[in-house]
Amino acid sequence: MSDTTVHPATPSAAAPRVGFVSLGCPKALTDSELILTQLSAEGYETSKSFAGADLVIVNTCGFIDDAVKESLDAIGEALAENGKVIVTGCLGAREGEGGGNLVREMHPSVLAVTGPHATHEVMEAVHQHLPKPHDPFVDLVPPQGIKLTPRHYAYLKISEGCNHRCTFCIIPSMRGDLVSRPIGDVLTEARKLFEAGVKELLVVSQDTSAYGVDVKYRTGFWDGKPVKTRLFDLVRSLGELAQPFGAWVRLHYVYPYPHVDEIVPLMAEGLVLPYLDVPLQHSHPDVLKRMKRPASGERNLERIARWREICPQIVVRSTFIAGFPGETEAEFEHLIDFVREARIDRAGCFAYSPVDGAAANALADPVPDALREERRARFMAVAEQVSAEKLRSRIGANMQVLVDSAPGMGKKGGVGRSYADAPEIDGVVRLLPPEKISKTLKVGEFTRARIVDTDGHDLVAVPV
Repeated sequence: MSDTTVHPATPSAAAPRVGFVSLGCPKALTDSELILTQLSAEGYETSKSFAGADLVIVNTCGFIDDAVKESLDAIGEALAENGKVIVTGCLGAREGEGGGNLVREMHPSVLAVTGPHATHEVMEAVHQHLPKPHDPFVDLVPPQGIKLTPRHYAYLKISEGCNHRCTFCIIPSMRGDLVSRPIGDVLTEARKLFEAGVKELLVVSQDTSAYGVDVKYRTGFWDGKPVKTRLFDLVRSLGELAQPFGAWVRLHYVYPYPHVDEIVPLMAEGLVLPYLDVPLQHSHPDVLKRMKRPASGERNLERIARWREICPQIVVRSTFIAGFPGETEAEFEHLIDFVREARIDRAGCFAYSPVDGAAANALADPVPDALREERRARFMAVAEQVSAEKLRSRIGANMQVLVDSAPGMGKKGGVGRSYADAPEIDGVVRLLPPEKISKTLKVGEFTRARIVDTDGHDLVAVPV
């Protein structure tokens, strides 16, 4: 869960000012970036504080209870400090106990409420309550738009919505069915980001593997050449685009469908990072059936083994749910055995949390709260042991590290990430002072580093 209050605009005495809070996942972050880009194009400034803004936009998350509370609290804070608030994002699509809109039930004084992926509707609300200062067609904004990430990495959303109906999830009810972006538009945005200095492009969606299913993998065009709207063609094209810039391409939310095997050779070739974020959620077939998860879980061990045969350096990260309704001790032990045998490099686990509107709420035999938490803790103990062993195996290796911070030109060290570390969700590489006095570390640039130790989820390295 990220909470980002932004203020990137250029000062102008007469320009109206908008406060902005972005909550939730990278998909929500890209929605925030679209809104901020349009605000900047139309001459609005962003404010450093609620009190200094003419109105506030809060982009919310509404997936789990903690996210709902955080979003409602953020809306309440903005109302208390400013009074004029527009709400967008997933929580804006949630129904309240009274049958109306949840946000309006809890905060009836908000100016407007929209669901996710609603830049046009948000801007209409802004125009109604804070008229735009000038014509967007005569104003300059950065070609890559306004970004909420550091300059050297960016998220690239390739589709919106999801066709699956997993019983624990309500995202399709908020974001709708899968809608793939035209592949030409995706590649054009990627090139603009690379040209603007992005060194790591993180591909995100609700279901990256399903890219193009909704349009039957139709052929699009980019740079005058035909290219199919499907995962393999997109990944290959992104890798080819990244190479002249020396940039990384990292894939997230990749469901383990059989055709995912096709992109692993591209990783072995070095075209894209050998890293797959695969949301497996569980290992036992009966639990997966109750979850209504897409793709068969029975062959995931075999599939991961095959990926490692093709690309031995591949890193697999995943998320799991412990204590799903009906989960027996035997089913949970199956999950523990799976994590050990699959040797998942990076694993996160949530204790199952009922979500209003989710079909899983009606399933029989709910697991008691205390047992859910106990199973989550047991899972993480095993997952962390596996991860720690894999990290220790890297001691002595030289790795390419993307520098995220380097105080004082890195003379005293810094913090970066290897290809195995996605920002904010994985570990980091803690960089010690360089061996060579002449060597400096610069944020957003790569350095070679020798791994000398581990520290929890992190590696410790010396720049060489």
